[in-house]
Amino acid sequence: MQVIEERKPRVIGINRSKTFAFTDGLSSGELQGMSEALGATWAAKFRDAEALPLELIASRLPDEEAFFAKMTARVWDMTQTMFSSQVIVPGTTRTSDLAWWWRQRTNDQGLGTWFQPSVSVQRQGTTAEQLGPDPVIQPGDVLHCDVGITVARLNTDTQHNAYVLKPGESDAPAGLTRALANANVMQDLSMEETKPGRTGNEVLAAVRARMKAQGIDGTVYTHPIGMHGHGAGPLVGLWDYQDGVPGRGDAVVVPSMWFSIELQATTPVPEWGGQPVRMAQEEDMIIGADGKARWALKRQDRLFLVGSSR
Repeated sequence: MQVIEERKPRVIGINRSKTFAFTDGLSSGELQGMSEALGATWAAKFRDAEALPLELIASRLPDEEAFFAKMTARVWDMTQTMFSSQVIVPGTTRTSDLAWWWRQRTNDQGLGTWFQPSVSVQRQGTTAEQLGPDPVIQPGDVLHCDVGITVARLNTDTQHNAYVLKPGESDAPAGLTRALANANVMQDLSMEETKPGRTGNEVLAAVRARMKAQGIDGTVYTHPIGMHGHGAGPLVGLWDYQDGVPGRGDAVVVPSMWFSIELQATTPVPEWGGQPVRMAQEEDMIIGADGKARWALKRQDRLFLVGSSR
């Protein structure tokens, strides 16, 4: 009370929000007690200050960035091993086997995780319903994983893709390569448009407009990451909110914030008779203290090949 009387603030910011759980830590009892202690005159100056704690929680340090790059490198090493002949035997290995491999490998290294890994398949001439929840992996399949690890309270979130070579093949069909390239373009657009001072909804609108101009069919559902898997800061779309996310998409990008650039491009593949193939990618990105965007490590621009020495 003495400090407030001395400083005579025009506004008193409080940790209350109807939108962000990160900035809604003031309980009703605490608010009542604080109001009674300060009196009606000062309590009338209370204002929700949700942006301040939100941006504080979202901001990361340079030392954390360096450590995060090592975490991301570990994830890459694990996904490349999982999507290889070291682990996959076409005709025998199921997607659940890979999920369990990831769980065991994570545990063996003393790592944590904030969500369960998942592995899925797309197959020529076959629907997701026909594949079922746990298909046996076959030559010609497109594989996708969604995985993450937790170390020192920091979290990663990564989606990578692979192709299971058929006998006689040395690379994926050109149409699948093109499908991944379309997702790469979306990543580039997201990197270029995610700038400090913009809201998540503004970033989403800019990316979507450029996608339309380039004829790319896809969705953007990027989220902040760091101390939490789905972290403090602005959402850039949700899979079912492609015109903007009210409230959570209105927060602003700030320097030293990290994002999981999460998205998917759907592309008809000629070699599969025009069947649409969904290339979902997710890679962690850092907005530096200088406001410039860069990958925490790198991004996938080539399908991992199962059955190849590459």
